[in-house]
Amino acid sequence: MVCESLHDWFETPLGAYLLQRESSWLDTVAPDIFGFHAIQLGLPTFDLLHESRIAHRVTVSPEAVSQPNHVQAQFHELPFETQSVDLCVMPHVLEFSENPHEVLREVDRVLRPEGRVLVLGFNPWSLFGTRRLWAARGYPWQGQFVSLVRIKDWLQLLGLEPASGRLACYIPPCETEKWQRRFRFMEPTGDRWWGVAGGVYMLEAVKRVHGMRLIAPAWSDQKIKERKFAAAVRFEQSHRISQLPRATRRPSQLYVVKNLMK
Repeated sequence: MVCESLHDWFETPLGAYLLQRESSWLDTVAPDIFGFHAIQLGLPTFDLLHESRIAHRVTVSPEAVSQPNHVQAQFHELPFETQSVDLCVMPHVLEFSENPHEVLREVDRVLRPEGRVLVLGFNPWSLFGTRRLWAARGYPWQGQFVSLVRIKDWLQLLGLEPASGRLACYIPPCETEKWQRRFRFMEPTGDRWWGVAGGVYMLEAVKRVHGMRLIAPAWSDQKIKERKFAAAVRFEQSHRISQLPRATRRPSQLYVVKNLMK
């Protein structure tokens, strides 16, 4: 069966098997990421961030989709302000992009400092990658699978620091559920014995901005100024009182000098 889009492939038994494992990882990671704005690039009919606690979530895709919270745009020209997004999930975007470097640079532009990007990709060093060699027609086999090592290098060049991740789908890319069930024993053994050979990788990266200094709120600065002013006034009072002859000092003035000299 030749699929004309990645969406169609995810409707097949093999695509659904893979999507279920990716969604399971996202459902574990996304709830721990906080912020105000989250975007999903591609696959607009699949809500991959339904477990996210971020209230404002938007899907972006080049094609028009009649559903709420969807924006039609190219991935290398995102219609968002610089440093305005807290979370970006990229489900198999880079494999099918003509210029994946431009897409990553655009994602880096819109991410806030300490923002997170979740990258999902097909692993070329796996049985899925082997299948691609003799089934280059249709989705997802026509994509340019990018290795996990290369993805990490691209992210680090942009200041996006890999934080966590995992691989999954160690079974052969069988098209029927019957054979998927027979090879399901390979999932736990794959995690333990050949972890680099999972069919897909799922990676979380954090945008680091070196040299960034947090600025205290205005109310904190005002309190500091008030404390410094009060201390200066007390010091001035004690200095003037200490210049008076001892016999002329009132008891209250003696108390002030005594306490300020502690």
